[in-house]
Amino acid sequence: MVSACLLGIRCRYNGASKRHPGVLAFLAGKSFVPVCPESLTGLPFPRPGAEIRNGDGIQVILGKARVYLEDGSDVTRAFRRGADEAMKIVRLVKPAVAILKDRSPSCGVMQIYNDGKLITGMGIFAVLLEREGIKLASEKEFPLSVEGKD
Repeated sequence: MVSACLLGIRCRYNGASKRHPGVLAFLAGKSFVPVCPESLTGLPFPRPGAEIRNGDGIQVILGKARVYLEDGSDVTRAFRRGADEAMKIVRLVKPAVAILKDRSPSCGVMQIYNDGKLITGMGIFAVLLEREGIKLASEKEFPLSVEGKD
């Protein structure tokens, strides 16, 4: 399973992608399923960026932290809905590994933004995947340059 934005799919909050040549090279010849929990939130694209405040994905799931857009809108329920919908795909596909876009309030594996600062923590979808026993990897684990190519 792979964050769709890393494949070049324009599903990010701002209507862009985060195409990652290293991830694409790693996936060449392999079977995988793209997923984007934020595209399943029901929120429009493009929209202001989002971040978790007062914790990370674990605290959001426990009801102790919230997800807010840059304009101050509380979108916690929408982000939970997107993660829950993406988990339906996970349970159908049963992936062994998920390669996710780090720093995302949904897919962050090692880091997320919290109150405007980059912190160590996980996004909501990443937490749910980990609870299912799925191994997580960030795009940062794959070199941008592959065999001398940029």
